[in-house]
Amino acid sequence: MTRTNNLYLVIGALLVAVVGLGFYVYREETQPKGVQLSIGQNGIKVEEK
Repeated sequence: MTRTNNLYLVIGALLVAVVGLGFYVYREETQPKGVQLSIGQNGIKVEEK
């Protein structure tokens, strides 16, 4: 019985990892391209995307 539970745990962990990676890739791909300007405590930061 515990062997089956361990298998479900491993499959669930892999599923969570795949969904998390998919969300990360989707978010990175849908960011607008161009220049990003950030103003913070350390000054002004300009990044090209």
